[in-house]
Amino acid sequence: MSEAPKRLKKGLTNYGDQGFSLFLRKAFIKGAGYTDDALDRPVIGITNTGSSYNPCHGNMPQLIEAVKRGIMLAGGLPMDFPTISVHESFSAPTSMYLRNLMSMDTEEMVRAQPMDAVVLIGGCDKTVPAQLMGAASAGIPAIQLVTGSMLTGSHRSERVGACTDCRRYWGKFRAEEIDAEEIAEVNNQLVASVGTCSVMGTASTMACVAEALGMTVPGGASPPAVTADRIRIAEQTGAQAVELARQGLTIDKILTPAAFENALRVLLAIGGSTNGIVHLTAIAGRMGIDIDLAGMDRMGTETPVLVDLKPSGQHYMEDFHKAGGMATLLRELKPLLRLEALTVTGRTLGEEMERAGSGFAQEVVRPLGNPIYPQGGLAVLRGNLAPGGAIIKQSAADPKLMEHEGRAVVFENSADLAGRIDSDALDVKADDVLVLKNIGPKGAPGMPEAGYIPIPRKLARAGVKDIVRVSDGRMSGTAFGTIVLHVTPEAAVGGPLAHVRNGDRIRLSVKNREIALLVSDEELARRAAENPVVEPTAERGYRKLFLQTVTQADKGVDFDFLRAPRSVGKAPE
Repeated sequence: MSEAPKRLKKGLTNYGDQGFSLFLRKAFIKGAGYTDDALDRPVIGITNTGSSYNPCHGNMPQLIEAVKRGIMLAGGLPMDFPTISVHESFSAPTSMYLRNLMSMDTEEMVRAQPMDAVVLIGGCDKTVPAQLMGAASAGIPAIQLVTGSMLTGSHRSERVGACTDCRRYWGKFRAEEIDAEEIAEVNNQLVASVGTCSVMGTASTMACVAEALGMTVPGGASPPAVTADRIRIAEQTGAQAVELARQGLTIDKILTPAAFENALRVLLAIGGSTNGIVHLTAIAGRMGIDIDLAGMDRMGTETPVLVDLKPSGQHYMEDFHKAGGMATLLRELKPLLRLEALTVTGRTLGEEMERAGSGFAQEVVRPLGNPIYPQGGLAVLRGNLAPGGAIIKQSAADPKLMEHEGRAVVFENSADLAGRIDSDALDVKADDVLVLKNIGPKGAPGMPEAGYIPIPRKLARAGVKDIVRVSDGRMSGTAFGTIVLHVTPEAAVGGPLAHVRNGDRIRLSVKNREIALLVSDEELARRAAENPVVEPTAERGYRKLFLQTVTQADKGVDFDFLRAPRSVGKAPE
């Protein structure tokens, strides 16, 4: 492995005298009451992402206490430090806009401060990918601890949980099926505790993906936030971080092409969030690994959806945990996995699966021969509307709409959508295709989750539950419907989507992996010449940095200068 722990000698502040630098560092830390014995142990950093604005991380104090306990029991010195905390619902214009900033904060604080390993504590949608991106770039031993999912609530004896049920009930309210009093009652029950969304949204997806990557202790993905199981996982994580430091097991030994192949396999099998592919692409890019979208799509033909969780199924993360969590899923996927991939335990994925033992009867994870959906949850689409690709969550779409041709009803941006979607004068029918432009990485900016375009109110009142929707944005992993996302290149950089007009015909064929604008190349070129796209810019600050350097969805929406300087492989291989 790598070199032995450097403890407080790591990354000394430059005063021109290394001896004095160490002397000064020890003098200041002793002011906090540390002894020489404590300071002579492996130093384990702990990212503290607690925030009053982040209820997904509401159990942060208990998790930090348990991680510290595990570190000290294993003979290490715990040092927690704050980083940016990003919550999906409390981040304007969108949490994705801040993901790269959080990754930079994580990377630079890990680099700047002396630590032999780091525990990354995150949970809400963009925090886990941001931490893994930052740690991948920092290159030291690292281990992920997710905050865990919230508990489910109950509305009039119906079990409910954020946030698939949020969208379902809001749809009922928009369609005037329930009144203001009932929607207020629902609002009190959807989030029953601190923690991340209780369905297979982006947070749960990234928790499962982190374990599939080998970046968590076994069983780390599924325990709910407020359970003793989650606290015990935190203690184990602290202890394992000390072992990582002693072994010098750096993150590059874990985040290999084999690990990303396993993560893609799990993403497909859990019916995971479409956001998962963007985040995995960004994390892999930090290691110099390219995600092959065509290869992932081929994997999807042999990797059915096995986890019966909303929005693709019926259950919640609590149920997945009681069913054995990731160990149960990995046992079913074993013939399809790269078992040689190394994990943070120092053992391979195959060895950890052997240690997990045999399974037990349960109803949440289906066997390979009896899936809830015959192919992977995600499909990659291409065509003249998306030369760089687009994504659809086929497991959460209406089968009747996945082979469809319709008339385009175009919204130029999110403001245009907000101004017209509820108008009774809107010219729209159930067999049309809603098109929303300029919500991609640069267009919004930040690629918001506005791709979950609401059903026009006039159609919702008439009982329409789904309609084909196309955009260059994202949608929440908790959302559902026949929705084409991540259209690349985006409209704001002159992609074909920019030149779609009302009345154009659009063809969606999930079977043929196609999203096509039925307009000739010559006509598209004429439209582009008539209305050339001017890319958005900013005069200063983070927005200027974002707009100048952010990549498209197929490259992970990361900043181009943060990717590893050289490509070292691809996944799947």
